[in-house]
Amino acid sequence: MALIKVGEAAPDFNLLNQHSKSISLSEFFGKKNIVLYFYPKAMTPGCTVQACGIRDSSDDFRELDTIVMGISPDNHSRLARFKEKQKLNFDLLSDEDHSVTESYGCWDMKKFMGKEYIGVLRSTFIIDKKGFVVHVIDKVNTKKHHQDVLSWVKENLL
Repeated sequence: MALIKVGEAAPDFNLLNQHSKSISLSEFFGKKNIVLYFYPKAMTPGCTVQACGIRDSSDDFRELDTIVMGISPDNHSRLARFKEKQKLNFDLLSDEDHSVTESYGCWDMKKFMGKEYIGVLRSTFIIDKKGFVVHVIDKVNTKKHHQDVLSWVKENLL
């Protein structure tokens, strides 16, 4: 399955966040730039590093009129524990049936230690205020993900 491409309308969705509150992507259209990142599993080392980088950059994202949301196949209670434990300051969305992940092209074959399996392809989509994908990061470096995203938004959406 291919990732959504730059220039395409971002597929809208309605998912539950870590507190079982329904969040729709379109509620931010016309108001905020959106960073939507897909990650495999809450509370794992790479996902924690990635989330904490975003947490620590929240003021920078706010100054750039940009909201960040993470999506994983975890249930909302696991997301709530992750958010509390890491003191995260942005929404984590539960996509247990991976329908949204599939609609963005992020649910596909992966390889790890010689084994193949279907799972989340760690990817990030930057969506402008009109609801269009303006940038895709398909090779995410979890340690500097927040810096890569901030730099791109500063250079291209101000």
